[in-house]
Amino acid sequence: MKASNIKTVGVLTSGGDAPGLNAAIRALCIAGKAKYGIKFIGIHNGYRGLIDNDTFKMDSIDLDSLISSGGTILGTSRVKPFKNPVPDPKTGLLPIDAIKETFKKNKFDALVCLGGNGTNTTAYQLSQEGFNVIGMPKTIDNDIVGSDETFGFHTAIDVATQGIAAIRTTAKSHSRAMVVEIMGHKVGWLGLYSGIAGNADVILLPEIPYDIKKIAKHLKAKKEAGQNNFIIACSEGALSVEESKLEKKEFKKAREAATQSVAFRVAKEIEEETGVETRTSVLGYLQRGGFPSPYDILLATRLGAAAADFLANKQFGNLVAIKNGQIVATPLSVVAGQVKSISENDQMLQTGRDLGICFGD
Repeated sequence: MKASNIKTVGVLTSGGDAPGLNAAIRALCIAGKAKYGIKFIGIHNGYRGLIDNDTFKMDSIDLDSLISSGGTILGTSRVKPFKNPVPDPKTGLLPIDAIKETFKKNKFDALVCLGGNGTNTTAYQLSQEGFNVIGMPKTIDNDIVGSDETFGFHTAIDVATQGIAAIRTTAKSHSRAMVVEIMGHKVGWLGLYSGIAGNADVILLPEIPYDIKKIAKHLKAKKEAGQNNFIIACSEGALSVEESKLEKKEFKKAREAATQSVAFRVAKEIEEETGVETRTSVLGYLQRGGFPSPYDILLATRLGAAAADFLANKQFGNLVAIKNGQIVATPLSVVAGQVKSISENDQMLQTGRDLGICFGD
């Protein structure tokens, strides 16, 4: 065992759940204890639990049972301590002061935050307040700046691709077009990867505003060539060319007024433009629930074990990231408030175009 001045560490998961969270927590706790004698304290329900001092000893649970389980043993929430902070009606403390009390009561030397963009933005804000914080990249959207991969992404690809394959059988049986809605409000990594893996005819992404006329032309050409069924992989954040011209407030207002998600609108537009019977299937939370894939278990385990080294080496204020297959420290200042979008020169996007997939543009 190596000597470390870091003795007690809090661990929390925040934001949406994702496959691999428990595997990462397990690896962090096992490696941290075995290599450095670090004691880990679990924090229930994300930053809510950090504010409320809702904690428990991690050695009270069976860590080995976590490796392939879904969800998060710690629970989660979307509470953001720095967003419109107000004093607690019982204690009178602001969130940041309550967090200081939690650190003091538990004698935390550091905090590990597992989550996506919002979680790691808050982690950065905490580091700016003087706390020793390390972030870890969890999200099925794969949209964290500074890391090539995030655990949860590959499992979601598997689920979405399997969903597309299942829906394709119905499309073939009924000679229909099927619009499959894939998760991804701001970015389309999941829609892009699962759409290509699922052999979609059309992929609609938040990064590429679509023209329904161009989609219809593409599908009509395929129909004339003898194809009688079609798959449209549609990210939930996909938008039309007309919508892309709206101001942010106008766009938000229009989306809030919509009675159904964009995939249903796309299906209606396709049927009107092509005459092909079109239906919609929303895969929804299936994509981020359930058991992690072996790939995500390995990725989460690798990152969790590396996080223990970050703690011992006092590499605070960083995200434990993957770049070119290697573990690297990405400053949380680089991650905070940023989203990794698909660029026009992205290789996977180019692969889709090379295969003749229509992206609506």
